[in-house]
Amino acid sequence: MTGVAGPAGLRAVDDRTARELRGLARVLVRSGYADRAAATAALTEAVREDAPSADAGSLVPELIDEAVASLAEDAATWPAETDPDRLDAVLDELESLGLVVVRYTSDHHAARRVLESAVEPRGLVFFTDTDVWHAVDFGMLELKVWHPDTANVAPGEPLLEDLLALLRERGLPAVFDEGRIEVTVNWQRRVKL
Repeated sequence: MTGVAGPAGLRAVDDRTARELRGLARVLVRSGYADRAAATAALTEAVREDAPSADAGSLVPELIDEAVASLAEDAATWPAETDPDRLDAVLDELESLGLVVVRYTSDHHAARRVLESAVEPRGLVFFTDTDVWHAVDFGMLELKVWHPDTANVAPGEPLLEDLLALLRERGLPAVFDEGRIEVTVNWQRRVKL
């Protein structure tokens, strides 16, 4: 096992594990949806699985603080309005039109439960935590769009066309591909942890 330079906790794990833990801390923090408690829980679980000999109690805060500091440095150069800000405006508008919007959910089952508990929804738009993590790293967020009966929208349907138009109007390039909307987004979400 090769130790890595850096905080004492990270020196206790090999290079690959340190990269993976830093990567997880990065996407958790930059997502803008995980608070410190959620990030701590996810990272603690990862440390216990991937680096069981490391002290999670000291390593996890180091990982989070490092990710927060990196984000703060980057955020100083961002524009006043970012792509996630524009996405939030789109999602808020969809909610005002009667669609159920579920942000950063664990999976489609959880999103379906929210849809099923809604009163007279016009449909569902959702994305998962891993969709956001993908957007953080690769600049593309997958939105899933369902009808009230949980059927996926299809090409040419007004709900899909209206949503694509709204995203594009807000400066968020989007295409429908294989049952989902792929939104090009530079994930610059301001975070307070």
